Amino acid sequence: MSANPPTNAAELRQVMFGLGLAMLLSALDQTIVVTAMPTIAADLGDPQDLPWIVTAYLIAATVVTPLYGKFADVYGRRRVILIGVVTFVIGSVACALAPSMAALAGARVIQGLGGGGLISLAQTIVADLVSPRERGRYQSYFAAVFITSSIAGPALGGIFAQYWHWSLIFWINLPLGLAALLIVNSRLKRVPERRHPHRVDYLGAMLLIAGSGLLVLALGWGGVRYPWRSAPIVGLLAASALAWALFAWRTARAEEPLIPLRILRLRIVRDAILSSSFGLGGFVGLSVVMPIYYEICGGMNASESGLTLIPLMVGTVAGATVSGRLMGRLTHYKTVPLLGLGAGALAALGAAAMMGSGRSLLWLNALLTVTTFGIGAMLPVATVSVQNAVDSRDLGTATASMQFFRQLAAGAAVALFAALAIGGGRAQLLEEMKTDVDGAALFSSFRLVFLALAVCVGLSLLFLARMEERPLRGERRS
Repeated sequence: MSANPPTNAAELRQVMFGLGLAMLLSALDQTIVVTAMPTIAADLGDPQDLPWIVTAYLIAATVVTPLYGKFADVYGRRRVILIGVVTFVIGSVACALAPSMAALAGARVIQGLGGGGLISLAQTIVADLVSPRERGRYQSYFAAVFITSSIAGPALGGIFAQYWHWSLIFWINLPLGLAALLIVNSRLKRVPERRHPHRVDYLGAMLLIAGSGLLVLALGWGGVRYPWRSAPIVGLLAASALAWALFAWRTARAEEPLIPLRILRLRIVRDAILSSSFGLGGFVGLSVVMPIYYEICGGMNASESGLTLIPLMVGTVAGATVSGRLMGRLTHYKTVPLLGLGAGALAALGAAAMMGSGRSLLWLNALLTVTTFGIGAMLPVATVSVQNAVDSRDLGTATASMQFFRQLAAGAAVALFAALAIGGGRAQLLEEMKTDVDGAALFSSFRLVFLALAVCVGLSLLFLARMEERPLRGERRS
């Protein structure tokens, strides 16, 4: 299972740059529209359908992620990632030209179908090019791109909508997408394609799409459009559970299931997926609700509250960079993320304890930076551990499966954290927080948010501690 690296380090850097651009496209468009939504609603009308511009992308991107992994193993990485980038760019142009909210939601589906596989495909291609021992530091670059894009997205969206036009949110993807297309296509032509004989389980794929799509829809609507115990949400969750049960039945009986049991039977894969899902879910949930805290407690506007997320970004990027670079040098490469997650869980508990204590926002930012450092340190270790454990024929499928479960966890965490912070978005509770002189409602809600964050980080720590620490294959580059 040796890697096929480019002929020199310069070519490898060029490939990494192109893959980073592809990942940037997908990660940025998951969050960039959030702060521009009021402006879009004022321009296009139909504000009741506004959540669809987020939900449509999230559903489409989530359900196709495992398919990209399987197709990459069957047809080769270059061809599949190029299809993803082209589809994403077409969807972006359609979004920018959308004349109505319905058209924008439909275009966001096209975007999601293209962007859903870009993150996992970039990680898979790097796994083809460098050995597991070297892979950690390259995966840390991707973790930095993902985290930076996720946090910068809301700030950029607000700036574009406020000072120019909201369509620029989507037009910016055109030059970025074309650059990624040209670089990835030209550089990957020189790399031997990895293709393996596989069959695609289309029935299993349809069941997985149904189960995950219905679940994401329920998580997006619950507590926002409908109460959690309402018939539509209960019905969506029940239908999702049925589809997941049928998918499990199909997986156990198919000759070659979409997510092979030989992958899921590996404890190291299960532990790595669970650790990264809880950790990343906690991070995404936190980054969504913290601007609310800063706007109410600090009296900031939307742009200012977005900038306060920078410490979270710095902590995560620093953790991923340190852990990824040390991974190939340390025998016990779990040490850094284990220490980081342990400190992060304690810091989250500290943040919960300081609610209502009169401490400044500086203290809160410091504690949350410690927490995000631990989460960032875990991400490259979990990804490389999965790739190091599976055979080359399953590399794309395993990487995409991990990204798929991470996205599901992120959707669940956003719903949970929003419910804890502002009752899932109930305007009455939000107004109560704004008019509450002593901040009791705000502090009570966010104390629960930070306790939930501590639980997520603690579970990430638990599963990472359980994960087997296998020796990494390969030698360091000179």
